[in-house]
Amino acid sequence: MKTKPNVSGSYQEATPHRPAPSSDSSRGDTLNLELLADKPRFNSHLSAFLLGKHLSPWSRSRAKRSFDCVCVLSVLPLLIPMLLAIGLAVLSTSSGPVLFLQRRMGRHGRNFTILKFRTMIHDADRAHHPVTTSRNQLFTPIGPFLRRWKLDELPQLLNVLAGHMSLVGPRPKLPIHAISGLPCRAGITGAATLAFAREEETLDRVPGHRLEFFYHSVVLPAKHRLDAKYMAQATFLSDLRILFESVFRRWDNSTLEDLYDAWAFEQREARVLSIVPDPVPGFVHAPLVAHLERPASSGQIQAI
Repeated sequence: MKTKPNVSGSYQEATPHRPAPSSDSSRGDTLNLELLADKPRFNSHLSAFLLGKHLSPWSRSRAKRSFDCVCVLSVLPLLIPMLLAIGLAVLSTSSGPVLFLQRRMGRHGRNFTILKFRTMIHDADRAHHPVTTSRNQLFTPIGPFLRRWKLDELPQLLNVLAGHMSLVGPRPKLPIHAISGLPCRAGITGAATLAFAREEETLDRVPGHRLEFFYHSVVLPAKHRLDAKYMAQATFLSDLRILFESVFRRWDNSTLEDLYDAWAFEQREARVLSIVPDPVPGFVHAPLVAHLERPASSGQIQAI
C-alpha cells in the first residue's frame, strides 16, 4: 500500500478536511493540508517574524554590516579577474548588456535594483515568465552554466557595498512575490537559498498550467518560513556556516523534493477522485444469501 510522503515544509495548519469528489477541474488545485499539518504555512506567526517582532540581535546589528563590508572588500580584488572573464564571456556569446538589472523589494519594503550577470537572451519586446524553470526561458549559451554554479549572482557584491543587501539573509523577492517588506537586509545567500538551490530543475517537472499555483502555494510559503526562522535565530556563527555551505555547494534539495512529492501525490489523488462515479440514487443491490453467495430470489428477499 502506497503511503503519502512525510514532508517537512510549510503548509498552513488547519483542521483536516477532505473535499468530496468532484469533476470540477479546480479540484486538482486543492491541497490536502493533512500532509504538512505539523509545519505551518504563512500565517500570523510568520507575519510577526517578517515584521521584525522576532528579529535576532545579529540580524539588525551594525556588526553584521561591518562583517559584510570587510568580507566583500577582502575578496573583491581576488574576484575582479573572474568578474571580467565572465563579463567578457557574456558579451561575446550573445548580444545585449552584460548585466541584468531588476527591481526587487528589500529592507522595510524599499525597492532597489539588483545586479546579475545576464543569463537570458536579451529581447526588450519579450516578457519573461516570472517563475523561472530550466526550460521556460531562452538562455544564452553560457547562461545555464552561470546559473548552475550561481556565478550570475557575483555582481551583487556591489549591492552589498551599496547597503542594499547583506551576504547572508532572505533573498529579495520580486514585488509581485513579496508578502511584506523585510525587517533586515536581503542576502545573496541564505537558508532558503541552500534549500532551493536546484529549484529550477524541480519546477521544470511541474506542468506549465500549474506552475504559478505550485510556486505561490507551495514554494513561496516554504521560503518565507525558512527566511523567518533565519531572521529569528541568526548569529555570527550561523552566517559563517551558511557562507561555507554556499561556497562549497553543500546544498540540500530534500525540502523541495518532499514538497513536490506531496503536491504531486495530491494531484494524482485528485484526478482519481474526480473520475469516481457517484452512486445511482435509489439503486439498491439485491442482498446476497450467505450459503449461496448469489443474488437472492424475490421470496428470499421477502423472508428477509
